[in-house]
Amino acid sequence: MSKLRRQLGANTPNTAETRNVVDIKNKTGNLYESIAIIAKRANQINIVIKEELHSKLEEFASHTDSLEEIHENKEQIENKIYHRKNDNDLFS
Repeated sequence: MSKLRRQLGANTPNTAETRNVVDIKNKTGNLYESIAIIAKRANQINIVIKEELHSKLEEFASHTDSLEEIHENKEQIENKIYHRKNDNDLFS
């Protein structure tokens, strides 16, 4: 589990909460600056979660095909070509 997930923990709600705009504005003195800061932090969190997901998916990825898989694919392609030839002969 990532450090970020542990920090967020189980106390993070799955729903959006309405925030008081005045409270957000008071922290920086400018509402738009506050929103820009919130957006940058949301992007940082998104990147961390995405990297964690990709690292977990990487465990299941197969970068090389086994010889058996290559042979099976070759046979499937040959069968398709053979059946296409036979189909074309039927229409001739």
